[in-house]
Amino acid sequence: MTKSNKILSLKGVSKSFPATARGGEPIDILDSIDLELHTATSIAITGKSGSGKSTLLQISAGLLSSEKGEVLFDGRRLDTLSDTQLSRIRSTSMGFIFQSSLLLDDFTALENVAVPAMIMGIGEKPAREKALHLLESVGLSDRLGHKSDQLSGGERQRVAIARALVNEPLILFADEPTGSLDERNAALIEDMLFALVAEKQVALMLITHNAPFASRCDEVYRLHNRKVEVIR
Repeated sequence: MTKSNKILSLKGVSKSFPATARGGEPIDILDSIDLELHTATSIAITGKSGSGKSTLLQISAGLLSSEKGEVLFDGRRLDTLSDTQLSRIRSTSMGFIFQSSLLLDDFTALENVAVPAMIMGIGEKPAREKALHLLESVGLSDRLGHKSDQLSGGERQRVAIARALVNEPLILFADEPTGSLDERNAALIEDMLFALVAEKQVALMLITHNAPFASRCDEVYRLHNRKVEVIR
């Protein structure tokens, strides 16, 4: 894929979930959402728990389909692509950081970052070299051989950031990336994330309850009553 100015575009996206087994009406989550995200810019999506923030992220990344509207990623409509094509795009052009680092327990920090690159066909040596560089950039050069249970929560999230960047994505999707961290480690991860986004010139969609964290993004939105409202 070739980088373009507009990386992500949502047009009229709506989503509902089926009624529960006990009956009732379907639950409407999103209603006619329009949103754009450009290269080297960051947007934050805020809102109450259950407002649909994570659902919006999953639709944006092609992890979940919408009933109405369209999602274009780097000019391609995600709903027209096969599962194999979507998987390829997510692996090569999207990076993901969640509240839980989701590291592979039996792998070292270096291996956790190198494996996604090797899966994409990069040889083991260059993949490990890329992983080493990224882990050095997040201050973990002395923790390369440590496994997940030997790392602190903040260190695991730094590994997760390095892993998200190893295949040089066009966009990072971050869903409450500091939600399980203490204040000190959360601030460290925030600083690191924005510094790397600026350095790598990638787009960032951030889902967060944290208002000060959200305010550091270029644009801030609130998801309320199934609609996206512009905060800044």
